[in-house]
Amino acid sequence: MSSEEKTLTARGLRVEFGLPGGRVARAVDGVDLDVAPGEIVALAGESGCGKTTLARTLLGLEKATGGTVAFDGVPLRYSTRALKAYRRQVQLVLQDPSGALNPRHTVYDAVAEGLRIHGITDDEPGRVADALSRAGLRPPEQFFLAYPHELSGGQRQRVVIAGALVLEPSILVADEPVASLDASVRGEILSLLLRLKEEQGLGALVITHDLGLAWSIADRIAIMYLGRIVEQGPVEQVLTAPRHPYTRALVSVLPASPVLREAVAEPIVLAGELPDASKIPGGCRFRPRCQEVASGNALPVLHQCTGEDLKVLGPEADSHQVACHLDRSLHGDARIGV
Repeated sequence: MSSEEKTLTARGLRVEFGLPGGRVARAVDGVDLDVAPGEIVALAGESGCGKTTLARTLLGLEKATGGTVAFDGVPLRYSTRALKAYRRQVQLVLQDPSGALNPRHTVYDAVAEGLRIHGITDDEPGRVADALSRAGLRPPEQFFLAYPHELSGGQRQRVVIAGALVLEPSILVADEPVASLDASVRGEILSLLLRLKEEQGLGALVITHDLGLAWSIADRIAIMYLGRIVEQGPVEQVLTAPRHPYTRALVSVLPASPVLREAVAEPIVLAGELPDASKIPGGCRFRPRCQEVASGNALPVLHQCTGEDLKVLGPEADSHQVACHLDRSLHGDARIGV
């Protein structure tokens, strides 16, 4: 089976939550995204933009209001049996390893838990040892009887990753996988994810607010704003030549870097805060905070900005796609549409 056939896909994905007073929060609002084995895709944006809700929906932990999630071309179904089979292929790596591990369970039991849930009984010790070894805990038998409190933060995160690897998934969904770790350990975990991609063909969706992390690990990046993907493409293109005003603002406040700050020399301060997902502005949802609108640069297309909310069409892996009226007027990009 080719890696293309094992791709995790979202098409037109929507997730809405009812709120008091009859209001509806559109946490995810028409997202198209692909993650294939052998590639790392970063999903980036401000806190509250919908990244974690999107990740939970891709994992089947949140039910979609509309659109589809599929793996290997098969739409996700929410029966217990279907979800169980699906999660052997698409596994979660949590942000906080201390919270993910039961303090009363040994490392062996923590890693073996997935095997037991899925009724995989052949050679349990061998499978656990192999997963720990692939996660960088060697010799693995040395860790079998250890408890989480006896391990370092980096070792605990490796145990969490081993717990995902033991089921031989094709895709990992990692929500801020190094956010709780010391800076000295982050590089080790990122190197591990890269090694799993290169040596074992594992794919990953890495949710992050850190564009520097995305630059160091991702093949592609999707920038999310208020429930929508507003720019996506190869990470080098998106971060060295950002075309959406929101992406330019995010890149502009990165620590000084001769690579990532070339295109955006001065920090850009966005107006106001990220709007409530139940109060999405009409027209372009970024318009109230857009520096191009505030400066008057968007005046030639302002009537479009106020009347039409663009959406990136289709996750074409080799293309740099943007949902911005100003960008469309400059580049004539036929891939941008409603």
